[in-house]
Amino acid sequence: MSPSPRATAELLSVARAIALEAGQLVVEARRGAVEVADRKSSPVDVVTQVDRDAESLIRGRLAELRPGDGFLGEESGGGGGTTGLTWVVDPIDGTVNFLYGIPHYAVSIAVVEGEADPHTWTALAGVVVNPATGELFSATAGGGAQLGERAIAVAPPVPLAEALIATGFAYRSETRAEQGAAVARLLPMVRDVRRMGTASLDLCAVASGRVNAYFERTLNPWDHAAGALIAAEAGARVTGIGGGRPDHRFLLAAHPDVAEALDGVLDAVGAVPGEADETAAASKDRP
Repeated sequence: MSPSPRATAELLSVARAIALEAGQLVVEARRGAVEVADRKSSPVDVVTQVDRDAESLIRGRLAELRPGDGFLGEESGGGGGTTGLTWVVDPIDGTVNFLYGIPHYAVSIAVVEGEADPHTWTALAGVVVNPATGELFSATAGGGAQLGERAIAVAPPVPLAEALIATGFAYRSETRAEQGAAVARLLPMVRDVRRMGTASLDLCAVASGRVNAYFERTLNPWDHAAGALIAAEAGARVTGIGGGRPDHRFLLAAHPDVAEALDGVLDAVGAVPGEADETAAASKDRP
């Protein structure tokens, strides 16, 4: 049985407190020297020790406060639970921005009902905080989305020629080349394109009306778990291939009218992959 609204609000409170604590760790660490600790799927897929330290803090706090819940984190993997709830965590989304000192990165924490699989989970609560700016986005299922304490909503629909579109690129060089070509074909059809480097904040930008739409390939569950809930609660349609659930293959978030207009266009310009295109890239996420 799903948690009550009161219980969901308590889950959000836990997520908010831990995200702010982890964000403080991250911003304090950024005042010193930050270096690459390791590379994962490719030379541009980097991790810093701060990523690991922040996830360790988050996982430890959740073990104290929610000892029966499951966990999935970008850096330390997953662990099963007994409550039917799973926390999906990205300790620093936008690690390359963080590494270079670009103040556009986030701590993303979501709690979902079920396993950490976006095809089957039900997102209950999510928080995305940008430690560099102090902005905190949040949402609960059925409770709307907020920036701080203020309710937020997607921008009203506009024609595609007036739409500001956000996107991102994968780590795998072959996929990046395909994405670059697709964006080049899309660019003359829209107001402009933004590539800001942090999936969770891109989704929150849709939620707060800062962009009209966001799409991307090769996202991992922790990249979009919290942000997708925030965007949906702000009125966005958040979908994957063929209008299904978003997954590693594709995600689109926009006002429903804008999403409907974009569906065919993104397919036509080659921004939406086929099944075979993503087989080799299934485990890759974003720089």
